[in-house]
Amino acid sequence: MALRVPIPAALRSHQSRKCSVIGSTGGIKVRASVKQRRKGTGISPDFSPFLTDPEEIASRFGLEITVLELERLFKEASGDPLLPQLCGPSHPSLASGFSGRPVRVAYQGVRGSYCQEAAVKAFSSVCTAFPCNHMEDAFQALEEKTADRAIIPVENSIDGPIDRNFDLLLRHGGIDIVGELILPVNHCLLAVKGSSRSDLKRIVSHPQALSHCKAKLETLCLEIDEVPNSADAAKFISENQISDTAVIGSKMAAREFGLQVLEQNVQDQICNFNRFLQLGLEPAPLLQGKEKKPTEWKTTVAFSLEKGVSDLFRALFLFQSRNVTVTRVEHRPNRSNPVRVVEKETGDFRYFDYVFILDLEGRVSDPGVESGLTRLKEITGFVRVLGSYPLI
Repeated sequence: MALRVPIPAALRSHQSRKCSVIGSTGGIKVRASVKQRRKGTGISPDFSPFLTDPEEIASRFGLEITVLELERLFKEASGDPLLPQLCGPSHPSLASGFSGRPVRVAYQGVRGSYCQEAAVKAFSSVCTAFPCNHMEDAFQALEEKTADRAIIPVENSIDGPIDRNFDLLLRHGGIDIVGELILPVNHCLLAVKGSSRSDLKRIVSHPQALSHCKAKLETLCLEIDEVPNSADAAKFISENQISDTAVIGSKMAAREFGLQVLEQNVQDQICNFNRFLQLGLEPAPLLQGKEKKPTEWKTTVAFSLEKGVSDLFRALFLFQSRNVTVTRVEHRPNRSNPVRVVEKETGDFRYFDYVFILDLEGRVSDPGVESGLTRLKEITGFVRVLGSYPLI
């Protein structure tokens, strides 16, 4: 009889923890906070998780671990046979300005999440990627320079935009969009190794993933439970070897927690994609050697309109008349001036005011984009370029 262990209350609740990372060296686990130093650990706030320099790791943690052993562990991690299925380049992404070391990448979410897949895909199999449970923590990691880059999700092709991350982009003026990544969603049915479909009694996952797989789940006739985080559920099922429960999660979760993939692409619609943005403290550099064409770049601009929503057509026409394609229009509440009062002969009218966000084809330095932005300033309360970046 299969051992059934109920999902703990911690997985069912919506409580979140501070952004933290866990590194494992041999049998020793080390946890460090991105935000602050822990008393008595000697871990500084600029600690970079999964450091690739063995001597630096040993000195930071004061562990009696040989340099050779740490080098062996790192080589084994970079030689994982499953990584080529998830990542792009097979070598570290050595972006300019990082002194030849692998890029430190903060991603929103936890180990095994789709954001981790995006981080690995955008950079490499051995980038020093670390999770941030809170959305704000990824931005703070950049500002505190404990990360060189951050990966955040901003949109799903079925469920729409993640408004909170657009608000954070507007709030953090020193952070730029430096890249975009669009990846197909591959919802996988994950279970402990050795179990089969006939062993399953229930399936757990995040409500969004369950909604994406509704038709498939109806054919399985199993108990369905919602959990706040599917990657955390995958970890719990793996650690407790619960053979009668499967998780709908990512291939990264299967690799991270040693689960087997019973079935791939269990989502109902094949046109299911996630859009991620790569963030940095400086604008995206020009690509060396093979610079991308202007149409393979995007510029994202935010602005408010002095006359309100009725002037949006004028803003769009400023770019369309210059043969600059507007690929996306988004709006968020104007938090600095949320209500607009318009005086008319019949009385005063009150309207909510908004900040508009446009995605434009091309670089900010392209003549059409540059000219359109100059004219846009004439009809707006403010204009800010959130980033001009190549498509990854």
